[in-house]
Amino acid sequence: MDENDRPSPANPPPAKPRVSITYCTQCQWLLRAGWMAQELLSTFREELGEVALIPGSGGVFVIQCGPDTIWERTRDGGFPDVKTLKQRVRDRLAPERDLGHIDRP
Repeated sequence: MDENDRPSPANPPPAKPRVSITYCTQCQWLLRAGWMAQELLSTFREELGEVALIPGSGGVFVIQCGPDTIWERTRDGGFPDVKTLKQRVRDRLAPERDLGHIDRP
């Protein structure tokens, strides 16, 4: 590795993607959002830069990967199961990655 290839303040490493989960505080969906964040961080520990939990109101529950909305409670009909969530995140971060038993029928 060349000295110019190493991360430094002048040459920072490429940013890893960010997932955000906006959840309704009135509906008390923090635990659900936190559990989903934990699942994503455990599965995508090398691919993700962060998972942010964003408090909202009015029944909101939206999961975004970068600028893409991958789940929206009212549009998609409820909450994602963990299999669907991980597959949708994988499809954006590392489409070639096998998720093991989650990808099995």
